[in-house]
Amino acid sequence: MAVRPLEIIKLTEQAENIYEAIVVMSKRARQINEEMKIEFNQRIEMIPPKLVEEETEPDQPVTNPDQILIAREFEARPKPTEMAVDDVMGSNISFRYKQPE
Repeated sequence: MAVRPLEIIKLTEQAENIYEAIVVMSKRARQINEEMKIEFNQRIEMIPPKLVEEETEPDQPVTNPDQILIAREFEARPKPTEMAVDDVMGSNISFRYKQPE
């Protein structure tokens, strides 16, 4: 995985300062990660468990090939941090401060 440098000036155009932009990106990355986790768990739950064959050892976990395919699909997706950076840099996200009560 190649490291992609960011232009700090573009980040400060999206927020008042660099620290604010980093906080927005980190919160968005957490949201994306949570959404991906929920989707992954829903797709894994739909797959029926594989029957344990008598020839396998009892200590070895039995994995379904369909589960492995889903896991590889999710590994090939862009990482949540990368998606969050793209959202902020592309102005695809809006944010605001909480108003004190």
